[in-house]
Amino acid sequence: MVALCVGAGWQADLVQLTTRDLNRTLLARQHLVARTTSPTHDMVEHLVGLQAQENLPPFLSLAARLEDFDPYAVTRGLEDKSLARLVTLRGTIHLLTADDALTLRQWTQPCQERERKASQTVRPAMHIEGEEFTQALDKALADGPLPMKQLGEVLAASFPDAPPNALAHLARVTQPLAQLPPRGAWKQSGGVVLQRVDRWLERPLLSPDPAAIVRRYLRAFGPASTADIGAWSGLTGMASVVASMPDLVQHTGPDGKALYDVADGVITAGETPAPVRLLGTYDNVWLSHAARDRVTDPVKRKSWMGTNGGMANTVFLDGMLEGLWRVEDGRPVVVELFRTLSVTEQRELDDELARVADLLFR
Repeated sequence: MVALCVGAGWQADLVQLTTRDLNRTLLARQHLVARTTSPTHDMVEHLVGLQAQENLPPFLSLAARLEDFDPYAVTRGLEDKSLARLVTLRGTIHLLTADDALTLRQWTQPCQERERKASQTVRPAMHIEGEEFTQALDKALADGPLPMKQLGEVLAASFPDAPPNALAHLARVTQPLAQLPPRGAWKQSGGVVLQRVDRWLERPLLSPDPAAIVRRYLRAFGPASTADIGAWSGLTGMASVVASMPDLVQHTGPDGKALYDVADGVITAGETPAPVRLLGTYDNVWLSHAARDRVTDPVKRKSWMGTNGGMANTVFLDGMLEGLWRVEDGRPVVVELFRTLSVTEQRELDDELARVADLLFR
């Protein structure tokens, strides 16, 4: 890996970064240039969680980053409560470490508040006072977890003027509720069963430190602008958080805008090779910047989002989104490639397809 080492003590505008420098630096920090032997829990922590509203993508994300990834490590983590699933960043379900589950939900509550105000599903229950609802929810879950549908029905006993479905969704966006296993476990199915995350993990909620969270984001996704941090988290006001962090260094992006980074962050040179990787329908590597151009371009994003590609998984070649694939009859099958592959890329793609096939067989 070719890298430009950037350390503490440098002044602002340390490096004028190209788009390709940003691409390779992001891939390197995401462990998509070279797999690592880190434990699954440590990778989930490093990435500050994995988007997980669909079951398969987080497993594909981990398999693309870890050598000898064991998908049952996620199952064990969910069962031993070292991992958890709940709504956090951008108002989406994430697979998180227990510490992050107890912290990020409070930090990202403004995302859920926006959803509460905008959701047509929640609207029939919006008149309910927060403290009254919290008490009713705590009582409903006091004897144990409940399926989402049943939770709404139990809450309807306290709020008969609101539909059970609206009450269940109000609980989802106003309270820190974990989705319990087998939901999210490898090759297991199950409906949404909910419990307060602190009650499920048997630990108190933790107070978030916004600056510490931003530093972790930068270590996994940086360098980045304040708009990027906002796109990743779903929160506003990131400029004031960054302004309170004099330990950060500042680079200049290809558009001349300021990009912030941790002082010991390594900038990976644009000429560093990037291997073929197969990722899922969603992966935070392309969902965590205001402009997603570091690893995708608008035309190819449109193919991914369109009728033919919207539910497809993604093929990355030379660090960019260049194709789509699906699981058919339990095996990975390339649906479309957006350009011709070199001999080396075809060999790497075949190797990655075999790796994913082995994963799916487990």
